[in-house]
Amino acid sequence: MKTLLDLLPAIAFFAAYYFGGIYAATIAIVIALAITVVGFKLLDGRWHKAHIVALLASAVLGGITLTLHDPVFIKLKPSMVYGVFAIALLGSHFVGDKVLLQRLPQKMLLMPDAMWKRVNLAWALFFVFCAVLNYVVAYQFDEATWVKLKVFGFSLLMIAFMLAHLPFVGRYMVQPDNGAK
Repeated sequence: MKTLLDLLPAIAFFAAYYFGGIYAATIAIVIALAITVVGFKLLDGRWHKAHIVALLASAVLGGITLTLHDPVFIKLKPSMVYGVFAIALLGSHFVGDKVLLQRLPQKMLLMPDAMWKRVNLAWALFFVFCAVLNYVVAYQFDEATWVKLKVFGFSLLMIAFMLAHLPFVGRYMVQPDNGAK
């Protein structure tokens, strides 16, 4: 169910764009993100900050897009969200005892602080890259290309980036206890 909720905004955006254009897609993503935020609250009993950031950015920039009838604002939303993530990750190197990724509840990775810092920095730089890539594609390519990047490209980039971490963090993965004693 959580996976479906995570995919809902992208599916809604793409379907609405395909059938109704960028303005329908703008409305669809705001509604889908609101459903995602509430859905995760009901399932987990807590608010997910990343979803709330995406919803707020979509609502504000989507509202401007619809009011001014100019799609440039919704096209900037991914850059804004990725920028917020990058700033939060980078800032965590200077605030607190642990970097942001290390503060998240962990069940799969037990890594030394130095490795957490490297992984955290790598993700921050990845989000900077995504923010810049979105900006370039939004302004230098046609709208259909930008939509494909937003819906499919960033998901594939993120999966590839996660897989690229495996050689570095694989040795720190916790092996599941199969009940053998």
